[in-house]
Amino acid sequence: MTVADADAVRRAVEAVVDPELRRPIGELDMVRDISVDAEVAHVGIVLTIVGCPASDRISREVTAAAASVAGISDVALEVGVMSPDERRALTDRLRGGRAAREMPFGPGTLTRVIAVTSGKGGVGKSTVTANLAVALAARGLSVGLIDADVHGFSIPGLLGLVGADGSAPQPTRIDDLMLPPVAHGVKVISIGMFLRRTGGDAPLGAVAWRGPMLHRTVQQFLTDVYFGDLDVLLIDMPPGTGDVAISVGQLLPNADVVVVTTPQVAASDIAVRSGLVARQTGQRIAGVVENMAAMTLPDGSQLALFGAGGGAAVAAALSEPPDQVPLLASIPLSAALREDADAGIPSVLAHPDDVASTAIEGLATALTATPRGLSGRPLPFRPR
Repeated sequence: MTVADADAVRRAVEAVVDPELRRPIGELDMVRDISVDAEVAHVGIVLTIVGCPASDRISREVTAAAASVAGISDVALEVGVMSPDERRALTDRLRGGRAAREMPFGPGTLTRVIAVTSGKGGVGKSTVTANLAVALAARGLSVGLIDADVHGFSIPGLLGLVGADGSAPQPTRIDDLMLPPVAHGVKVISIGMFLRRTGGDAPLGAVAWRGPMLHRTVQQFLTDVYFGDLDVLLIDMPPGTGDVAISVGQLLPNADVVVVTTPQVAASDIAVRSGLVARQTGQRIAGVVENMAAMTLPDGSQLALFGAGGGAAVAAALSEPPDQVPLLASIPLSAALREDADAGIPSVLAHPDDVASTAIEGLATALTATPRGLSGRPLPFRPR
């Protein structure tokens, strides 16, 4: 008979990953006393907060990990909660030495920040952003997504984070840090996660905020939400050139900007303005996306419902020698894309062979093929 080793049980338990923090619980100091009595493993762990929403999942996975060790036939699990001092030490460790409320995505960051903007609403900017985020995450990148469209938030619904009552899950709070919900591998934060229905079929509350409150909200999303180490942070911007566009330009002058338009002249003319405002704040225009382009009908003919050439026109208008702004993608009109958006399922997962999904995958390829330039930017390394 194999005699179980307490150290082997500890190694197995410490490797369990916290589903919210996305780190092994051993690194997070969540494992306590572990002992083995005959074939029974006695395992102690602590959760970050009382009522932790990941409690059941962590308990199941810890129990399974301990039971997987040779010689263990039963697991006695004891679950506690971190003390205030332990939580404080954890949040300090998660910040990586940064002060509380210090923004981690400034000019020195190695995270590529991409703000997706448009001149007007209704061009499918949020649908493109949500699908792009999922496409990037499916490639193994660590992706965060901020829904900065405070008045017209739609990202939780597009990513299937809205429950039967129409409400999205609230972030878990560890002291002054918020842990963003995860959808399809993307860490997501939106003002829609903080609103609740008043009952029945009542709509979610409306957000009627002006400049200072909007700025504070965007700032909190950037400082108080724990995204961890990200490869890419996408920001779904509100349409136009208002308060949030200016705030993001001030807070993230290092961000790249992707401008979304439709082929229609009325949309493309306005889209140029959003790119110009981004450039005025020091942001770089990474390219243009043309959404709702011509679709192919069953007989093979093309239906250009919103005209043609708008995306190329925006790219040309924003180009300044020697820097040329490329047309990164032209996404055709697609019934599947619209239906999947309404159902809260990213089309790049539900219908990967659809023409719109293929175009969005091409957009992801184009963006990852042209990484953010770090020339002249300070890097967070110090010589020894």
